[in-house]
Amino acid sequence: FGISRAPDGASAGKNGVNLDSFLQRGTKMVAAGYCLYSATTVLVLTLGSGVHGFTLDPDKQKFLQTHPNIRIPDVGSLYSFNEANYREFSEPVQQFLTSMKQSGTVGGKKVSSRYVGALVADVHNVLINGGIYGYPATRDNVNGKLRLLYESAPMAMIMEQAGGGGRTRPRG
Repeated sequence: FGISRAPDGASAGKNGVNLDSFLQRGTKMVAAGYCLYSATTVLVLTLGSGVHGFTLDPDKQKFLQTHPNIRIPDVGSLYSFNEANYREFSEPVQQFLTSMKQSGTVGGKKVSSRYVGALVADVHNVLINGGIYGYPATRDNVNGKLRLLYESAPMAMIMEQAGGGGRTRPRG
């Protein structure tokens, strides 16, 4: 999820909704987070000054801070891409993935592909262990498939606040 402030002068239109409140750049977000449900329930949150993780204590029915000030490791060996789409990726993406596999190591660590297919799980794995997550465009989806409002922008804010980066398209 991502949270943005209402733009200056914004007021509710018909049905109490103002589209300008939703149609903002991701860089205007003031908070972002996600919940990861597995053996434990984890809430990861940024308010724009660092990233913190909280784990649900089911006995106390409270989230307890278990991961203060999460930082992406400087060297990460994970890459998380849906390689089933390899032939549909652009040539530069194919070259990058091929180089990851052929190099064998990054910063002295063995390269490892980890793709669950669930955005939050894949991003969380990269956040904790280091590496890169990508969901590049394909021939059929030239703009990619991630939704900017509630997937790309919030995850990018979290990654940037943890010392990483996020992009919606190649630099250029």
